[in-house]
Amino acid sequence: DRLVVLDFTATWCGPCQRIAPAYAEMADHYSDRALLVKVDVDELPELAAELGVSSMPTFLFFRDGEQVDMMRGADEQGLRSLIEKH
Repeated sequence: DRLVVLDFTATWCGPCQRIAPAYAEMADHYSDRALLVKVDVDELPELAAELGVSSMPTFLFFRDGEQVDMMRGADEQGLRSLIEKH
């Protein structure tokens, strides 16, 4: 029943690399209630396409298999707020 957050990222994406340390810290901080996962769009392009991800970073939020939210861009405070919200 935990929140699952997918971070669609790429090695060549500057904003993705800038938010990566904060995302890793959030993965530890919220580990009791959320599972934060990185998805490399170059390794899993079909998943990105299936979920409609066309820009990075994009964060998709799921609970019980249903998408409950989405955020585009490397906004650390926005990301924290959405994790807290869900």
